[in-house]
Amino acid sequence: MGKTAVVVGGGIGGLAAAIGLRRIGWEVTVVERAPTLEDAGAGISLAANGLRALDELGVGEAVRDASRGQYSGGTRTPEGARLVRMDGAVLEKAVGTPIMGIPRSTLHRLLCEALPAEALLIGSEASLVGQIAPGTVRVRCGDKVLDADLVVAADGIGSKVRGLLFPAHPGPVYSGSTVLRAITEQAVELSTDFELTWGRGAEFGHIAFRDGRAEWHAVLNLPAGTRFPDPLAELRRRFQDWHDPIRALLDATRPAAVLHHDVREIRTPLPSYTVGRIALLGDAAHAMTPNLGQGACQALEDAVTLAAALATEPTVEAALARYDAERRPRSQAVARAARQAGRMGQQLAHPLAVTLRNTAMRLTPSRAAARMILRHHAWVPPRLS
Repeated sequence: MGKTAVVVGGGIGGLAAAIGLRRIGWEVTVVERAPTLEDAGAGISLAANGLRALDELGVGEAVRDASRGQYSGGTRTPEGARLVRMDGAVLEKAVGTPIMGIPRSTLHRLLCEALPAEALLIGSEASLVGQIAPGTVRVRCGDKVLDADLVVAADGIGSKVRGLLFPAHPGPVYSGSTVLRAITEQAVELSTDFELTWGRGAEFGHIAFRDGRAEWHAVLNLPAGTRFPDPLAELRRRFQDWHDPIRALLDATRPAAVLHHDVREIRTPLPSYTVGRIALLGDAAHAMTPNLGQGACQALEDAVTLAAALATEPTVEAALARYDAERRPRSQAVARAARQAGRMGQQLAHPLAVTLRNTAMRLTPSRAAARMILRHHAWVPPRLS
């Protein structure tokens, strides 16, 4: 079996894939078109499955040290009434760890630090040439040509590689929701580690970080492409009657720090995550809505599963067949569950439907709610050692 790989995309999934491949003895080059290798997102919650994957990649301890456990919080109404109370201690007892909150940029930096500088080709657009000989795939990167035994396409939701491999696939579609988010400039006094508030067609949530700052996000049902001249002023208007600490979070944010993206997803499942010696990974394969907080965790699962298959199967082809068989059913099931969670959560707008949902949530036993969470979190990675 050959042992050279090109990873297209230097986001969380691509870096994790590169770390996993290097841990099993492969020579890896990560190609990233951006001029600097950094993550432009805000905050992220890492569940047990994502943390276990990071442990197998050798960076779990560093990530935990930079994170804050989510022990308190839950889901509320705009008036502040509690719908579901989160007990991180119960979750920790069940799966060995609470959910951890961390800035995306910090997670991205820790993954970068686990790779040697020579493995990173930054500011270069990757163009897939295709298979040039049995077992060899060529990638053109500017004036460089890279020949590899494997190409991992981790080039995000708008993946060009996916478009080449599946030209008839409709690609990502708008979910119906748009999200504004930011990290506060300074520490904010918060009584909970993590919280979601559901109104009619709107959600506001926060993740508290270790240094006292917090990530907040606002999700709204709006037509695709909607933008505001002054996003913070618009959010203050929309959420002016919602409970504390929403106002404090918005007031602690610089206007230039607000990111605004339409939420897109791959709604039509791909028929395969591999073609020849090319593997799709992360959002390129299964971009999902953020309603379960599983997007990055699923990409981390992909990375470890791919590396384990390549370490144990006799050929690259056999390893990719195993990767597809193991990852496609699970990740697509999680994507469906995330879509359903959004439809029954933030996207509900009819007053009667919202009332029925809130009543059902209040009446759901805490053990049943915990089981629903554990269904996605209780994943055990294959070993890479």
